[in-house]
Amino acid sequence: MPQHSARLPLVMATEALPPAITQVLATTHDLQPFSPEANPHARVLVTDPGRGVTAAMMDAVPGLELIAVYGVGIDAVDLAAAAARSIRVINTPGLLTDAVADLAMALLLSSARAIPASDTYVRSGRWTNLVAQLPLGRGLRGRRLGIVGLGGIGYQIALRAQGFGLIIAWHGPRPKDVPWRHEPDLTALAEDSDFLILACPANAQTRGIVNAGVLAALGPQGTLVNVARGSIVDEPALIEALETGTLGFAALDVFADEPNVPARLRALPNVILTPHQGSATQDTREAMGRLLINNLAAFFADQPLPTPVALPA
Repeated sequence: MPQHSARLPLVMATEALPPAITQVLATTHDLQPFSPEANPHARVLVTDPGRGVTAAMMDAVPGLELIAVYGVGIDAVDLAAAAARSIRVINTPGLLTDAVADLAMALLLSSARAIPASDTYVRSGRWTNLVAQLPLGRGLRGRRLGIVGLGGIGYQIALRAQGFGLIIAWHGPRPKDVPWRHEPDLTALAEDSDFLILACPANAQTRGIVNAGVLAALGPQGTLVNVARGSIVDEPALIEALETGTLGFAALDVFADEPNVPARLRALPNVILTPHQGSATQDTREAMGRLLINNLAAFFADQPLPTPVALPA
């Protein structure tokens, strides 16, 4: 094992890595927490999609050559600033698709069958009669599911939903050769859906696309499921729609200003809220960590990076 003095300095702006991955990194790297006075000799900064990296953070590590994102989302990384400073960026794509698709279906099922309300009902001791005094849930077969974004995650959601007998349509910038109907108009898709799942990337084109009009089209019997990014939804409009009954239900794993979830949203009975757990399975997180380690090994060996992120010109 290399001596501590010989370890490569690695600035950590995240605590999200599994302990097993951190232990592996610690054998060859001097792991240092990020601070405004970060080690100027460090060449790599490790972060996660929630924290990201700003231009000011890059400037705090003047020797920085690589930003390693533990996750897929790069919307919180200032890619233009990285490109201007000739700093490369990697992420860990292709490993969390199944986990996120599973959670999307779990949220859809939990909302349709009112699982959280049923759990509270039993725990509170209110189940005193063999006929439970709860509203009836909804079956899925024959109901309509709209998916916003049919990339890897959206495609896997569609496959799972198909097994439940849902009728699937999807929205995206261009048609694809898939067995489900493409709807170019998001409002029209919402109007034709019982459930609307968001699985698209967060970027300038998708910011706030789920607005008051889309929510009204989804309607008082509709359910919104978001496993993408909070920025895709106009959050104040969502809260207003849920409070007034314009929208029936929402199941949310992501929010506009994580981890700050508005009190009005937390107070609503017609929502399910989870703390950005899309990729939160042990096997998925460890696989992401191994891919991050492989990228770091390639970087320090001056070899091609396995999963580089394309930077703006």
